[in-house]
Parts: sequence; C-alpha cells; structure tokens
Amino acid sequence: MSSPVSPAVASLYVRDLHPDVTEDMLFKKFSTAGPVLSVRVCRDMITRRSLGYAYVNFHQPADAERALDTMNFDIIKGRPIRITWYQRDPSLRKSGVGNVFIKKLDKSIDNKALYDTFSAFGNISSCKIVCDEHGSRGYGFVHFETDEAARIAIEKVNGMLLNGKKVFVGRFMSRRERLEVLDLGMRKFNNVYVKNLSEETDDEKLREIFEPYGKIISAKVMIDDSSRKSKQFGFVSFENPEAAKKAVEALNGNDNAGKILYVGRAQTKIERQAELKEKFERIRKERINRYQGVNLFVKNLDDNIDDKRLRKEFAQFGTITSAKVMTEDGRSKGFGFVCFSSPEEATKAIVEMNEKIIEARPLYVALAQRKEDRKAYLALLNMQRITSMRMQGQQIGQVGQMFQAGSAGYFVPTMPQAQRTYFTPNNMPAMRSHPRWQTTVRPTGQPESGATMTKLSKVRPKSQTNVNTGVRSPLNCKFGNPRKQYQRPPYPEVDEW
Repeated sequence: MSSPVSPAVASLYVRDLHPDVTEDMLFKKFSTAGPVLSVRVCRDMITRRSLGYAYVNFHQPADAERALDTMNFDIIKGRPIRITWYQRDPSLRKSGVGNVFIKKLDKSIDNKALYDTFSAFGNISSCKIVCDEHGSRGYGFVHFETDEAARIAIEKVNGMLLNGKKVFVGRFMSRRERLEVLDLGMRKFNNVYVKNLSEETDDEKLREIFEPYGKIISAKVMIDDSSRKSKQFGFVSFENPEAAKKAVEALNGNDNAGKILYVGRAQTKIERQAELKEKFERIRKERINRYQGVNLFVKNLDDNIDDKRLRKEFAQFGTITSAKVMTEDGRSKGFGFVCFSSPEEATKAIVEMNEKIIEARPLYVALAQRKEDRKAYLALLNMQRITSMRMQGQQIGQVGQMFQAGSAGYFVPTMPQAQRTYFTPNNMPAMRSHPRWQTTVRPTGQPESGATMTKLSKVRPKSQTNVNTGVRSPLNCKFGNPRKQYQRPPYPEVDEW
C-alpha cells in the first residue's frame, strides 16, 4: 500500500487505544516493523488520561508502510487498534472525497472484515464500523485515497449480500446535504400517512376518501395480527406527487366519525426520529429561554413544608407562576423550585431568602440550572482545583531544588547540649545533710558543680521531679529506687556505701 503523504514523512495515526496503553507498549509493538523515531500518546492536559489515540513516527516510510500493512486491527489490551497514515492537511480529511457510507450490515462484520472486503478496490485511508455498548449498529464508513476507488466500490458492492444481508453502499453525505435531500423529498412525495381513522374504516373506505384527489396506486389500513382489528392508521400511495400534496392539504385536520384526521407525508423511521429530535430540542430551548433567570432552586427544606407553604414563604417577593416541592413515595425530597414572573423578583427572593431559617433549617436558594450546565460547572471547578494543586506542587518542588542547590553554602550550627554526669560509689561527691528544698546561693561567676545543680533541680514540686537529672544511684544500690531515696532527708553520708 503506498503512502498518501510525501516520502519524507513516516507518521502513523493509531486510534481506538485502551486507556492503559502507554508509549513504551507502542514502541515495543512497532519496533518490530523497523526503527521507531518517536511515539506520543495524546493525553488530557488536566487528568493526564489517554485520549485513545497516538502518533508513531518512523525513520523510513517503508517501515511505516510495513507496520500499516501487518499490524492494522491487532489486539492491544483487549482492543483492536486502527492504523492510518497521518494526514496533516485537515481540508483533505474533511472534504469527503473518496468517503463511502455502508448500511444494513450484519452485526458480525467488524472493522477488519470491512477493511478486507473493500481493500480490493483501492488504498483505504480509514475504515470504521459504528458501535455502541451493544456492539455494531449496522453501518460504517470506508474512506478511500482516491475518488475513483470509491466509485468502483459503490458500483461493485452496492446491493451485494454480505453475511446473508443485502447492503447499501453510497457516497457519504454531510448533514447539510442530507437535510437538503430530505427537504426535496418533503416537497415531492407520493405516499401519504393517515391516522385517527375510525375502527370501521377498511381499505375500500380509505380509498373512497382519497380518490377525489387523484389516481391511487394502493390504499391500506394496518390490522393488528392478534385481534384482527384496525390499528386506526394506514397508507395511501398516489401516482402523481401533486395529487398526494393536494390530498394532504385538503384532508389534514378534517373530522372523520368524531375524530380529527392527521394526513401527512409518509416518513421513514430515521426521518421521524430526526423530526422528533428537532421538535423536542426546539421545545427545550424555548423552555430554557422562558425560565432563564426566574426559576429558583430551593433546598434544605423541612419535611413538613409542602407546595402551599413554599409558595406562601416566597409570595412576598412577587408573582409566583409555580411552586413545587419534589417528592418521592409521598415524602418530601428536601428540595423544590419556585418560578417568578420576572428576573427582578427572583433576584430579590435570592437575596432575602438564602440562608433564612425556616423550621430550624437554613434555606439554600439559587437560580435553577440544567443538569448539563451544573455538571459542566462542577467539572470546571474540579479542573481549577487540580490545576491550583499542581501549581502549588511545582512551586514547592522549585523551592526544594533551590534549597538543595544552595545547601552547600549554608552552615547549620549544632545547639550545645547539657552534659550529663553519671556517678558511681567511687566518684560520688559528699552529700550534705540539709533538706532537699533548701537552695545554695552561689557567688557570681562561680561555676556550678554537679551537687549544686542537683539541689537546684530538686526545688521543683515533687510531681515534676525528673529522676534523670542530678545524681543517679547504681542499680545495685542498697537504697533501691532513687525516687524513694529522695523521700528520706537528711541524706546519708558517703561512708555508708
């Protein structure tokens, strides 16, 4: 397979990587094809987690081509990787030239099987089966290097049986192009969908209703297989698109045996899903704009507070359009929503009611947020916290490096420590027989002796006496424990040892 890039470039784009795949793993994997110049796994700047793709650069294009031919769809960490030439020009990637769309695929067909099927028609830049948590979704894409290879693949494979299923292969269309085709189909159509029919309406009666508007090819009322009763909807196919359009305009909204008919263009499942998605998205945006700045979120509510009490507490700040305490199994969940008629009233309520004590609980009142916005806000706060902690760690590391670099020029003096004297019967000085609480006044400038320091240390209360200071008795002393020795003034003479 020849490279679509210049011979001086030997870069491969590796995708569908397991999050635990590292540069070292890829280096060892691709080094078997030839000397690798560099490997980079792209990671998130904050969390440093793998983004699932990497770049592998070779010294020679021939080695990169060998890796592409022999290692594509190999398993690493339980996932098959996809390898393509790295295309530096984004306009070529997004142009759609040579891109083919395949649908109605069998669930057993994977990326490698699709690649092997279409590689016979030309060099493939990328190949992918669209999957979800349950596996293949039955469609995919093959991007050829040339438009001629894509044209040949469409001619040869479209309508063929792959694993027992007839597949559709056509040129890839962008969303804008698909909408244009859909709009054209809406302007010209032959099939009409009818619902809200009466139970007595059968195929013949349905044909009689639509015959005044043009020649009908077929008319069918859908029947339930189990009960054999009408599902109260059906389809009418006209020979002429103008007749179908005229029937829709004339019959949609008419009364039929007490029911309002719906008559419109027959749509495929994908078209209905797209239309419903657009409709719900429009309704959601309208709701967001309507309640922007006026809907309040209230939490830390007492269990005794219901909708009526919540409305009463906030009624003083303006006109309330709705007040609702959220419940589960008839019990309050501790939070609710209050919607005002204007943003000014909502702002005043936030200022006055936030942290106000109601039923021995301080309320939390703020503007209500959508779940997606709240998650995004919390994620932003978390990213800022992680970034701040990382910057602090870097600053501490820099201070540590500066300290290590300059530690050779610093001198840390050693603090002087008091010398401890341990006496034995042979070197013990003579002990005076005055009480231990009596102190000796030492002349100025006279150094302290061991005995004098012993007497000074005994001035402290008995409970604070430290037996480690002063004279220590040997373990084989006949007086036993030195602590008991101090309880017998006057002290014995040395010659008693």
